[in-house]
Amino acid sequence: MKLLIVGNEDRYNKYMPDLEFVKQADMVFCPRNASDEELLQAAPDADAIAIDPMSTLSGHVISQMPNLKIIQSEGVGFNGIDCEAAKERGIYVCNCKGANAGAVAEQTVLLMLALLRNIIVGDRTERECRQIQIKEQMMVEGIKELADCKIGLIGFGDIAKAAAKRLEPFECDTYYYTKTRKPVDVENEYHVSYLDLDEMAKSCDIISIHCPVTPETTGMINREFLSKMKPNAYIVNTARGEIIDNQALYDAIISGQIQGAGLDTVAPEPTQRDHILLNLPKEFEDRIIFSPHIGGITTSYFYRAHKKNWLNIKAALEGRRPDYVVNGL
Repeated sequence: MKLLIVGNEDRYNKYMPDLEFVKQADMVFCPRNASDEELLQAAPDADAIAIDPMSTLSGHVISQMPNLKIIQSEGVGFNGIDCEAAKERGIYVCNCKGANAGAVAEQTVLLMLALLRNIIVGDRTERECRQIQIKEQMMVEGIKELADCKIGLIGFGDIAKAAAKRLEPFECDTYYYTKTRKPVDVENEYHVSYLDLDEMAKSCDIISIHCPVTPETTGMINREFLSKMKPNAYIVNTARGEIIDNQALYDAIISGQIQGAGLDTVAPEPTQRDHILLNLPKEFEDRIIFSPHIGGITTSYFYRAHKKNWLNIKAALEGRRPDYVVNGL
């Protein structure tokens, strides 16, 4: 069995599960940014591909690999894979649904708290020995507790559900939006209430994004959406950067339309020095708190995900249906 791995070799070696099937695999590694030609030259006879979720895999590559049975995303994302080309050839495209839900939910809550407590300014002023001044300023300006917030979750998949569970002990009011409302027993289980998107924008203090990137959701947090938000409200994004219109967010922050944002994901990735959100005017630069897309990459997640990925590959190569097929096969 030959496996083409598009991603970091050190990471795969570290999280390799102790399975007999894995020991028998002939693994060929290519970097995440490898070209079509490099991939085809490395392993044209691959039976399976395991791929970094931020990588791309073209229909051209898929069409030129006659033995290919499965393309397995190392993580949850798969939007860089030509799923239709794979489907046409009867090749499964799978992800690792839910494996990092708890990890990303933790990052979501972290960003919410960091925004409310203005953690970037607090850290910097303490290092500058201006602790009393910033403390006095914060007391006058006011610090909102999470318990005093209405939280809106856009999307209600595994990560949003995990976030709702972690928000419950904070005693905040948590709402969600999906195109189809969930059953009452699901709402009761996660202590959430339904709001349509327009009302969520108008009423929530923190809006947290948990939907996938699709043509419909790309740029959905746009000028119109942001204009409906309260001036003291925040956006948190631990989903995908493409969901936010960068120019619209920039304009909303410098105009005072919203208070700020906590971003674990920014598009395009990797972020470059000239990115508009890294170039806010100095008086607004602390209104965004960034984290470098680390929400879902905990050690526990990688052990869970890599074991699941290998078992999925094993199933496909033995003629069984793998889990979490995302290309409708």
